[in-house]
Amino acid sequence: MEIPREVKFVINELKKAGFEAYIVGGCVRDFLRHVEPQDWDVATNAKPEEIGEIFLRSFINNKFGTVTILTDSENPRLKEIEITPYRIDEKYTDKRHPDKISWAKTIEEDLARRDFTINAMALMEIKNQKAKVKIIDLFGGQKDLEEKIIRAVGDPEKRFSEDALRMMRAVRFATILDFKIEEKTTQAIKKNSFWLQAISKERIRDEFLKIIMTDRAADGVELLRSLPLLKYIVPELGEGYGVSQNKHHIYDCYEHSILSLKYAAKRNFNKYVRLAALFHDIAKPRVKRGEGPDATFYGHEILGAKMTSRILNRLKFPKKEIEKIAKLVRYHLFYYNPGEVSEASVRRLVRQVGPENMEELLQVRMADRIGSGCPKAEPYKLRHLRYLIEKVSQDPISVKMLKVNGKAVMKILDIQPGPKIGNVLDILLSYVLEDPEKNEKGFLEKEVEKLARLSDEELKNLAQKAKKEREKIEIKRDEMTKKKYWVT
Repeated sequence: MEIPREVKFVINELKKAGFEAYIVGGCVRDFLRHVEPQDWDVATNAKPEEIGEIFLRSFINNKFGTVTILTDSENPRLKEIEITPYRIDEKYTDKRHPDKISWAKTIEEDLARRDFTINAMALMEIKNQKAKVKIIDLFGGQKDLEEKIIRAVGDPEKRFSEDALRMMRAVRFATILDFKIEEKTTQAIKKNSFWLQAISKERIRDEFLKIIMTDRAADGVELLRSLPLLKYIVPELGEGYGVSQNKHHIYDCYEHSILSLKYAAKRNFNKYVRLAALFHDIAKPRVKRGEGPDATFYGHEILGAKMTSRILNRLKFPKKEIEKIAKLVRYHLFYYNPGEVSEASVRRLVRQVGPENMEELLQVRMADRIGSGCPKAEPYKLRHLRYLIEKVSQDPISVKMLKVNGKAVMKILDIQPGPKIGNVLDILLSYVLEDPEKNEKGFLEKEVEKLARLSDEELKNLAQKAKKEREKIEIKRDEMTKKKYWVT
């Protein structure tokens, strides 16, 4: 990989001004993995005010002295480059933020404060030499990258006592990169997991979501449970561990939820579906009655929606997202069998869930099925339901589509209500179905005046013919919708 010109420019400008400058952190890790970094960070021995004097298009927006440089890059990942002075963090009383920061003199001091070895490397470009780049790696980050290990820098207990959220970050990196957490680091997490309670719910939410949105989300949640961190994030999920189900399930409650999430991640479903798939049966342990193949879980979807709302509220999710995910949990148990459930019932389900949420509800059901051990995510009856949902959601072919109504027809014809009005509207609708551009008020009013010259019998015959044509269109539309979902 090549270092982007925007990053080179920033480093060269700092060096021209007499300062040191290195690429640092996660972008070095990704660079060495030949993966395009999400963002680029630079560390320097220049102070924030000195950085600001070099780069006029810049701003400082945090207490750690980080200066954000604005570039003209077309690459969204390079529009902003962050420069942070070398620093030392002193004492973390609240397990979240350093009580005090002071500027360090060397890059080595700066790297020593970082979380994991793979994130504690610095890189600089060397011109006119074979190597091209020089890596400063004090803690074996390159070796850990090769061996796929997440290892804390120095003493892991000290690193986690500085910022307890690093324990969740260890899980996230292990999940995203498919790495293992090194033994001493693992033991330090297990010993200090309770410190996660000191972290703000917003920070926990953001880290949890990042894990949920990875390809290996299910492995990430299981790692959180085993460490054990999950009980300080969503303890309700742990209640299902080892809780057997009934003859309809081959996995326990927790395994089922994890496998449902695994499928949702595999299909790259959005965060709403992933969270609903993970939480959809969260109430089962609390409503379970009986044991063995005939155990019951009556009302788990209703209590589950309430529990989901409480969990997401606790984690400070936005209100609209909470409502959406809780709704997906509430209605995930909908019943449908072709021939048994009427169109009216489907309309009611669409109304309750919201047309905008129906696709996601079906995705939750698919994840639920695979998480139950079913071989097919989308069997015939689910495809048939998709067809029926689209059918009941389509705008009906009706005279209500017209830009003129019965009152307008009565006014033009100067007549009272009667069958003649309906006949005229049916004829007008046939014109519009043939050519949608004719659905224009002026045109339709002129056609009403022309139809006024016909006898009642002629109008009736034309209207009947128009109705037959409309029926053909309705049948054709229905056939096309059926074909779309492979149903008969």
